[in-house]
Amino acid sequence: MVSAYNDLDRPPLDERSLQRALMTPGGFVSAVRVLPSVESTNTALIGAAQDGAPHASVVVAEEQTAGKGRLGRTWTAPARSGLFVSILVRPELPPAAWTWLPLLAGISARDAVARACRLEIGLKWPNDLVVAAGELADRKLGGILCETVPGEAAVVVGIGVNVSLRQHELPVPQACSLALAGAESTDRDPLLRALLRSFGDWYTRWSEAGGDADAAGLREAYLRACVTLGREVRAELPGERTVTGRASGVDRAGALLVTTADQRETAIGAGDVVHLRPAAGN
Repeated sequence: MVSAYNDLDRPPLDERSLQRALMTPGGFVSAVRVLPSVESTNTALIGAAQDGAPHASVVVAEEQTAGKGRLGRTWTAPARSGLFVSILVRPELPPAAWTWLPLLAGISARDAVARACRLEIGLKWPNDLVVAAGELADRKLGGILCETVPGEAAVVVGIGVNVSLRQHELPVPQACSLALAGAESTDRDPLLRALLRSFGDWYTRWSEAGGDADAAGLREAYLRACVTLGREVRAELPGERTVTGRASGVDRAGALLVTTADQRETAIGAGDVVHLRPAAGN
């Protein structure tokens, strides 16, 4: 009998099993599709949302050929080597509160991965999953991209996690995978279930708090998990501007606060943040 896949370390996900486990009465997930290959799970789910897909619909891909990253970047990974998943939400909250969705997704993924894999995981602002300790500290394990759905009061939350990538498969030298970081398990099925349940729990708490991240406990949890805070950083902003200083906090809208050498505090709502190494002798 010919196998449906050729890498025994990377078994496929079972759509029906995931549906039975996740689409339960009182549960968060309303629909789950597992697709063999797509350009981008975000693009696929945005199309489904415009066709009327319900809140909490989920699309998972075994392979992405043009995954979307922040600032228009694209990326690829070997089939079944990671979690490539997008979640549709239709928040019944003022759009001003939606700025917390990328951070909510980050803390949800961080909690799930740390618990399922028994690893120390941190968040590099706003929502990159990174190794939090040891020789591989700051190596990126995954990222998140939230996109609004054109013509809809809806957001697609895309989450990508490097699960079983080997050293030669990493997209960039500063990346990492759960396997390389020493995860106790690299089974994508329980990890995906944990991720979606964690997201559902945090989303429900945030929604019931009216989008108030403090009342939901979201801001406090994020501050504990964010490894950017207290670090010297360089924020690369739109328009080729940069701000350099110490990451001193996260404000009520989820923006990173950077205190510059002249003690001015700047709120960074969008941009790339680079962790700077301490100067020699410091």
